[in-house]
Amino acid sequence: MFHSFKITNTLILLNLIAYIATALFSANLAEMDSRVLVAFGALYGPLIFVYDEWWRLLTAMFLHGGMTHLMMNMFSLYIVGRPAEIYFEKRAYLALYFFSGLIGAAASLAMHPQSVGIGASGAIFGLFGALAGFFLVHRERIGAQSRAFMKNFGVIIALNVLLGLSIPSIDMSAHIGGLAAGAIGGMMVSYRPRWLRFYSVAMAVILLSALFYLQGSNASVL
Repeated sequence: MFHSFKITNTLILLNLIAYIATALFSANLAEMDSRVLVAFGALYGPLIFVYDEWWRLLTAMFLHGGMTHLMMNMFSLYIVGRPAEIYFEKRAYLALYFFSGLIGAAASLAMHPQSVGIGASGAIFGLFGALAGFFLVHRERIGAQSRAFMKNFGVIIALNVLLGLSIPSIDMSAHIGGLAAGAIGGMMVSYRPRWLRFYSVAMAVILLSALFYLQGSNASVL
């Protein structure tokens, strides 16, 4: 059956549009000016905690620091987004993607409150986690396929951990936060699709609680 992968393609297109816009203002196609990224909505603690610019947790998901960063993330999104769009219905896909990205951004903000944070990796790792959850729930029904995915999943995670440890600019906290949020959601929705609403409410409560805590703990030191 033909599948057009509209959600995945749209997300990739939005990331590309955002990159072109920041490249124009940076006057550089390969590397983005950090000041431009902040102006376009990157994570930046002083603006978030002092001026309540919490919307940056969402906008930062569509920004990338350079061509390599963009291509790596968009290739990963292309690879993981297509099966996620097949196995999860639209609302579940979007909830898993954006809640993973937001939780990942909150984790990044907690670990690096005064750094500029960008990238879709938290949301993308959330989709990896969601697929892992799906295959774990259905491992008996689709045993061979499940084992193959989990093997590939383990390799991808190991490579990203090694890459994160070797390149200081890669924020592993966003990856871990997104992966955890996605895995939890993937298992819940795969086990009972109607639990999507409960997952969404739970993630919203966790996110708001984390942001309330971060606001209080960082406002006095920035």
